[in-house]
Amino acid sequence: MQEIVVKSFCKINIGLNIISKREDGYHNLQTIFYPISLADKITFRKSKELKFFSNSDLLNSEKNNLIIKAIELLENYTGELFNVEIFLEKNIPIGAGLGGGSSNAAFTLKAINELFELKISMEKLKELALTLGSDVPLFLSDLPAYAESRGEKLKKINLKVKHPILIINPGIHISTKWAFSKISPKKSEINLEEVIEKYPTNYKVWQELINNDFEQIVIEEFNEIKDLQNLLSEFGADFYKMSGSGSTFFAIFSDNENLYSAKKYFEEKNYFTYIEYPN
Repeated sequence: MQEIVVKSFCKINIGLNIISKREDGYHNLQTIFYPISLADKITFRKSKELKFFSNSDLLNSEKNNLIIKAIELLENYTGELFNVEIFLEKNIPIGAGLGGGSSNAAFTLKAINELFELKISMEKLKELALTLGSDVPLFLSDLPAYAESRGEKLKKINLKVKHPILIINPGIHISTKWAFSKISPKKSEINLEEVIEKYPTNYKVWQELINNDFEQIVIEEFNEIKDLQNLLSEFGADFYKMSGSGSTFFAIFSDNENLYSAKKYFEEKNYFTYIEYPN
C-alpha cells in the first residue's frame, strides 16, 4: 500500500459540565460526544521525506500541527521514521469547539498504523492518543458516548437525534486555554446521561436541563455570539447550545421552515453553516 485517504469527522458536545480542577492541571468533566458527518479529508502518500500541505493557509504556516505531532509520537514509540506526503483538505472550522484538530490526530494514528502495517493495538493507539489531547481518543471510539474524567473515560450510549442539526460558526476563534482559565468548576446538579436516557427525543426538555459551562463565559466576552444564541431562540430551535469551548453553536429543529430560514440568515452574515440530517 502506497497511499491511504481518510475522512476525519467532527463532534458536538451535548452538554458540558466542568466538575473540578485536577492535581495534574487538567479538569474533570462530564459531556456527551455526538458525531457529526462534517469531515476533513486527509491523504497520506509514502514519500522520501515528511511533507505537509493543506488548503488552509493558517495550517500551512503552522509547522507544529496535531497531524505532525501524531506522526512524531508514532516515530518515538516505534523507533521508525514515517516519511509521508500529507494533504489535508480542511472543511471543519478551526478552533471552533468541534474537535477538528483532535480528529485529525486520531485518524493520523490510525492511517499510519495501517499504511506501514505497524499492527499497534487499538488500546495502545488510544493510550498514545491521550498524550496528544484529552478528546483525541474519542475519535478512535464508538460514538455517541458519555464521557467523564478528562473526557477520555467513554461509555457508548444509545442516542440518535431524530431531527436536523444546524451547525453555525461565526468565525470567532476561542482559545480553549483562555476558556478554562475563566471557568469556576462546580458539581453539576444534572446527570447528562440520565437526562438523555429519560428524555431521548424531548429536545425542549434538554434545553431546560442541559448546559455548557463555557457558554456564559463566552457570550459575556463576545456580543456577536450572544446575539447568535438569542437568534436561535427567535428562529424556533428546539435545543441550541454551544459546542466545546466555542464558538460554534448547534441547534436542533423540528420545523424545517425554521431550519432553512435560520440557515439562510446566518449564511447571509457569512457564517459557516452545515446541516446534519438524521440517518
